[in-house]
Order: sequence, then C-alpha cells, then structure tokens
Amino acid sequence: MGTPKLTLPVAGTTVIGRVIAALQQARVTDIAIVTRRNDELLHAEIRRHGVTAILPEVDPPDMRVSIEQGLNWIEQVHQPAPEDAWLLLPADHPIIDAKLLGLILNAWQAASTDVLIPVCNGRRGHPLIARWKTVTAVRQLPPDVGVNRWLRDPATTVTGFALNDPRILCDLDHPEDYARLLASFTK
Repeated sequence: MGTPKLTLPVAGTTVIGRVIAALQQARVTDIAIVTRRNDELLHAEIRRHGVTAILPEVDPPDMRVSIEQGLNWIEQVHQPAPEDAWLLLPADHPIIDAKLLGLILNAWQAASTDVLIPVCNGRRGHPLIARWKTVTAVRQLPPDVGVNRWLRDPATTVTGFALNDPRILCDLDHPEDYARLLASFTK
C-alpha cells in the first residue's frame, strides 16, 4: 500500500476501527491484534476501541508469525480447552460486518469440524474459525511454510461454508483496493 493501511480513514472511522466494531457487534469474546512495536498510531487506535494490542518482542516478519504470536497470547490469557474456538480475521478486511460474522459464527456452532472457512465462488476467504486442538499442528509447521499447508493436512478436518458474499475475499493490499473500499461507502 505504501502507507500504514490499518489507520487509513474509512466511513467515519479507520480500517482497524471497522474490523474491531464488526467483531464487537458480533459478540466475539476477546479481541487481540498482533502489531509491530513501533506502530504508535495503530496502538492508539486499538486502545481507543478497548481491545488488546499484542506487541511481540520481535516484529513479526509475516502473517504466519503473527498468527503464532496471537495463539501464544490466547493460550497465556485463556488456557483454552481442546474444543474451544479461535478466530482468525486479518486486520485488513474492513468490509466484513457483524451480520456476515454472525452467519459464519452460527455456521461454526452447527459444524462438527476442526476448521470452518467461508467460501465464495470456490475461493476461501476470512474469517477462519478453528478448534484449539489444531494449534499444535500450526506450531509444528516448518518455519518457512505458511498456514495454508496446515489447512491441506489430511489430519485436519476443514469444512468450507458456502457464502455467496464476495466480502469474505476483500482485503486491502493495493491503493486501488482502498479506492474501491471508499467508493463502496459512497454508493
């Protein structure tokens, strides 16, 4: 993006503000966001919304390490049981709202699976919800391998939840993505 995308303004708040609001409105139990240590603007925005900023000793170089840092925090704070759930929603998905999250959370409650992933037109999206017992497999991945390898592991039961909603696929990676996001709120 060329700029810190999570604090970009959108619809009266920020990108991260929209993500946090959607999670809070969907009644997600605890929200924690893995950040880089020197991102003071993001830390302030996270605190403003009353959620936890996880500041690892070393900035995470990629999403995989960020996920592991988040899982470590969950384990330390909540000591989850194997059947408890954890939810992964990348912070650059500001178009997902509480209603959409509610559909996915309700599908999770009805599912008997290790991992539930929303799918639109054959493509996996976010958020992902998984049972805590899957964390061991995530942690055992080789250091240079992303979490998608874990999702292909035959020992992990992954269920796709069909949603005809492309919002599960929308993130902010390029300035054009941000322009489309802003335009979607002016329609």
